[in-house]
Amino acid sequence: MKRLRTTGLRVASVVLLLAGLIGGVAVARHQDAKQTAAESAAETERLLVARETEHAAARAAREEAVKDAAVKAESVAKTAAAGARSLDKAQAKAVAAAKAEAKRKAEEAAGPVPFNGKIPASCDEFSGSRQIGCALMLSSGFKIAEFPCLNELWDHESGWNYKAENRSSGAYGIPQSLPGDKMAQFGADWKTNPATQIKWGLSYIKGRYKTPCGAWNNFQEKGNY
Repeated sequence: MKRLRTTGLRVASVVLLLAGLIGGVAVARHQDAKQTAAESAAETERLLVARETEHAAARAAREEAVKDAAVKAESVAKTAAAGARSLDKAQAKAVAAAKAEAKRKAEEAAGPVPFNGKIPASCDEFSGSRQIGCALMLSSGFKIAEFPCLNELWDHESGWNYKAENRSSGAYGIPQSLPGDKMAQFGADWKTNPATQIKWGLSYIKGRYKTPCGAWNNFQEKGNY
């Protein structure tokens, strides 16, 4: 009987010991599981943060690339626009030059505007623009004795050529008006009408030198009038 009790006690002790061991193992496993779960959660959090950082960096890079592309596109557009404006100006200039040249050639081809005024008998010995000049000089109040001076003056200036043009100064026509369009006050046809040019020239001479001989004397002294 005593042996049975002793044996029972030993068995109970062993059972308690085993239970303690099993409980300790279970606790250890539980703690290990908790630590593993915590580590797993921390790793997941780290990975999420890393991915978010990568995504943010990628978004920033894309936004920067878009900005760079927009700046480049704007620069290209401005360059293209400037080139187009420059081309437009060049084309407009070329068109204007072509029109001016066509107008000049048309005026030259048109020839001088015919004179429909009266020619006094004292001017019959002359012809062409000189005859017109003689007639208009007399109608302007000058004496026929002034015509040799006028003839010499405009012989030197233009040879009585209504198309005479000084390329360097821009002087134009029989009296070499500078600029030529001054003569427009006597007619819009100042480029092709000798009478319009002569009227302006006589008016200029009268206002500045009184007479054609006064203008011719000044020309002889200074080389111009």
